[in-house]
Amino acid sequence: MPGKKILMLTGEFTEEYEIFVFQQAMEAVGHTVHVICPDKNAGDVIKTSLHDFEGHQTYTEKPGHDFVINKTFSEVRPEEYDAVYCAGGRGPEYIRTDERIQAIVRHFHETDKPIFTICHGVQILVAVDGVVEGKRVGALGACAPEVRLAGGTYVDLSPTEALVDGKMVSAKGWTALAAFMRECLKVLGTEIKHS
Repeated sequence: MPGKKILMLTGEFTEEYEIFVFQQAMEAVGHTVHVICPDKNAGDVIKTSLHDFEGHQTYTEKPGHDFVINKTFSEVRPEEYDAVYCAGGRGPEYIRTDERIQAIVRHFHETDKPIFTICHGVQILVAVDGVVEGKRVGALGACAPEVRLAGGTYVDLSPTEALVDGKMVSAKGWTALAAFMRECLKVLGTEIKHS
């Protein structure tokens, strides 16, 4: 089976691990991951953030590594992709207001293609009518009210769990990346065999 094409939606200060780890793991098993950011071209750099849980009432945020965008935003044709991935961090809070990002998400929803979301990534999905409606969705706890207001059921996953509802895969945050990517691969139809 040929590798799939996955479109990753990011913005400035998207969570570092949710970009780098996801992209590298998917490419390691033969998939292509195009990472885009509104108005950025291939070769442009975005700043990332690193969120951690250090005993405060909310997460802390530190600067992450720079990420080099690998696909020009204006050249993206959603119909050429097999799945969309909404990475978390702070990027989703502003890219979700971009009508072009909303149109991309709408395409994957209306064509019943896989949609992957982790952490704050769900903020992108709730900005498009109907995407999470009737779905069970995991995300960072701070996003629970938005999921509910958009007609979804928020599921308070453990920090290392992932959730599948149809072709949607979700997780609470980067600490769940192993389980999250395992479920994404299953939804994509990817089998890894050990000999």
